[in-house]
Amino acid sequence: MRRHGKVLACRHQCTSEKGFSHTPVMLREVIESLGIQQDQTFLDLTFGAGGHTKHILAAAKGVRVFALDRDPTAYRRAQEMAKQYPAGQLVPLLGRFSELGPLLEREGVSLGSLDGALVDCGCSSMQMDDPQRGFGLARQGPLDMRMDAARFPGEPTAADVVNFLDYDSLVQVLKLYGEEKRAKKVAQAIVDSRFLMKNLRTTTELARIVEVALADIHGDSGSSVDSLGRPSHPATKTFMALRILVNNELNELHWALSLLRRWLRPGARLAVLAFHSLEDRIVKRHFQGVDMSEPVDIAQRLRNAAVWHSAEEMVSERQHHWQPLGPLQLPSRIETEHNPRSRSAKLRVAERTAIA
Repeated sequence: MRRHGKVLACRHQCTSEKGFSHTPVMLREVIESLGIQQDQTFLDLTFGAGGHTKHILAAAKGVRVFALDRDPTAYRRAQEMAKQYPAGQLVPLLGRFSELGPLLEREGVSLGSLDGALVDCGCSSMQMDDPQRGFGLARQGPLDMRMDAARFPGEPTAADVVNFLDYDSLVQVLKLYGEEKRAKKVAQAIVDSRFLMKNLRTTTELARIVEVALADIHGDSGSSVDSLGRPSHPATKTFMALRILVNNELNELHWALSLLRRWLRPGARLAVLAFHSLEDRIVKRHFQGVDMSEPVDIAQRLRNAAVWHSAEEMVSERQHHWQPLGPLQLPSRIETEHNPRSRSAKLRVAERTAIA
């Protein structure tokens, strides 16, 4: 208990060897929810700057962590951190959520053997704070937003999306991934900019175009406010939508939750930090046993399945792979004041059932 308390006391900023400052979101809640015990093995998706990984390792004696990240920069940081621990205690993995299976097999991990996992959705602070990555709108940088551009240099960038996607497709992207109510106005401004000026290449160019498009005739900047009442840039939702599309984030999250069902042992806990309503909806549906590939409701799906499957198979169909633990958790007001990026976080925790 003394060791655990020491871990939770260090919930504020952690600074890497290169001076990068990182504050893990909902650290106390995450560590407590995982129920970490001595000599257990955990999976951290994603490593990011290593804040959660570091505290999982420190929570009990002999804990081992496989830390996955699709970003080569984060992977190198994990390799550096691994040198601070005994060999094999921290094992960095480079890849997307959908690549998890082969990576764990390569490390000799058996199906159904992991004691717990953390999924931390979205982009990391280090990605957001590097203007050359193109995630943030505060400073000028190339309109890129790819999390693993070094591994897949030929995949589309955010600039490719805004410069070549047609109007209707842009509207759909902004509505679906950004939940932007003024998607048509933003999409029209982007399309108009192609003909009136030039293709968009930088983050500040796009941010300015969206800001002007959403400003009303009275000069209102179009800004909204966050949960703390602070102004939010009008292009925030546009940037989020592009990032989610470019990195296929929602499909990758679905893959993660589907694969973890196979790699976690019965009784293992899964904690998921979501920062977007669509992410949280996917997590909630997985935990409630909803088949994400089926458009019809559960009752109808079971009625249809009963036509083709035996009674024994139907019993299994009705059983859930996850047992949700407790209600949805949100960051405290104190945390959101000290770490504004935590303000949209939602933590859900579930336990792996014994159902195969």
